[in-house]
Amino acid sequence: MLVAQWMATGFCHGVLNTDNMSITGESFDYGPYAFIPTYDPQFTAAYFDHFGRYSYGNQPGICRWNLEMLQRPLAAVIPAAEMEAGLSAFPEHYFNAYTQCMVQKLGFAQLPAETAATLITETLKFLLKTQIGYHSFFIALREQFVPQWREDAGLILANLTVMESADQAAALDAWRGIYFRTLLDLPDSELPAIAQRLRQCNPATVLLRPAIEAVWEPIAEEDNWQPFYELLQRLQAD
Repeated sequence: MLVAQWMATGFCHGVLNTDNMSITGESFDYGPYAFIPTYDPQFTAAYFDHFGRYSYGNQPGICRWNLEMLQRPLAAVIPAAEMEAGLSAFPEHYFNAYTQCMVQKLGFAQLPAETAATLITETLKFLLKTQIGYHSFFIALREQFVPQWREDAGLILANLTVMESADQAAALDAWRGIYFRTLLDLPDSELPAIAQRLRQCNPATVLLRPAIEAVWEPIAEEDNWQPFYELLQRLQAD
């Protein structure tokens, strides 16, 4: 579940090796972490990760590999077949958790499996092709959503002004059509819940590297924690 939340949030741990994961399903040592500025599976957070082993897109596979390595010492007390049977369910559990996280970021409580898969796939294709900011896209959904989107596809993200080419504009139109059809499958009574969910799942404060450095520099240079406390207040307000 944790890595699914990372992927939906656009978080890259940076050094996701075996000694930075615990048997309880937690991770630590967040030194070189970063949030992706745009959707890029090859994004790396650690300057020394020259081959992209711990890239954003590799995180699910790396977590599974780390669990495989954990089987080695545990084999002294747990039959290998039992552990392998448990680990074989990892892809399905990850896929289901990631799908649900992304569905909620897009404003929906639940969607039929085929609808969810299409919407998420096309959203990621749009983000990859246009290289619009990953977080700014979801913030735009949060800020611009109105019930009228269910009446006219052209109104969906109508104020998104970062499209710089005809191909990007066409990609946005194609994505609008998919989102519009998803809205049409829901009753009008669900629209207020969509607006609320978009706000809950897409915070307006994004911790991209410049924001983190703006907080860290006063601490490192002057032992000034005030910017940190102010940032914490903004995050809590979101």
